[in-house]
Amino acid sequence: MQRNLAQSLFEHGQVRTTIQKAKDLQPFAERLITLAKKSRQGSITARRQIHKLLTDRSLIPAEHREAYDMMSDTRRRRVLRAPSGRRYRTGEAKGKLTFTGESVAYRLINTIAATYEDRNGGYTRVIRLAERRLGDHGEQAIVQLVGDETGPGSVTKPGKTARRKRADARYAAAIKASKGAARKKVEDKPAEPAPAEESASPADGGEESGDT
Repeated sequence: MQRNLAQSLFEHGQVRTTIQKAKDLQPFAERLITLAKKSRQGSITARRQIHKLLTDRSLIPAEHREAYDMMSDTRRRRVLRAPSGRRYRTGEAKGKLTFTGESVAYRLINTIAATYEDRNGGYTRVIRLAERRLGDHGEQAIVQLVGDETGPGSVTKPGKTARRKRADARYAAAIKASKGAARKKVEDKPAEPAPAEESASPADGGEESGDT
């Protein structure tokens, strides 16, 4: 779980998950970035630790994602596994391919760690979200790589998923039905009869009957 979340974090720059998983991911990602910085300084042990903890994933550049989605399975495998460097997939296209996949370890060491050369720790941040997850109502959070020092207000709110739209529609229908039932109950309630008027009596100041 930590490995998959870390790979997604290094691929997209941020990842959305539950608050518990975010707290577990943050120190793991910080350790990997620290190892990547040591690897850039020539530590073979740190590089081996990265491959042991992170394994590998082939990343497709964002500008080629649409073209990759339109490919057949055979061409996708060729793009993902095409060698583009001596030891790592560097993302440089070779041969007839217009683009190739990039190794997540290569991106971590040569791109991400390079931006934190003058920073000692604090490479990630966790942002709590007010929106709860459907199903178990769990707290959610976003784990981000610290970069341009943008605040939580810059996080783009994701669009509603199909599941969220169905849940909102059911909730709105239930509210509408409950209001309609309450209104119908009030309309169908029988009106209370008006109290009968009492005849005037002498005690009430009325005129006495008979001769005076």
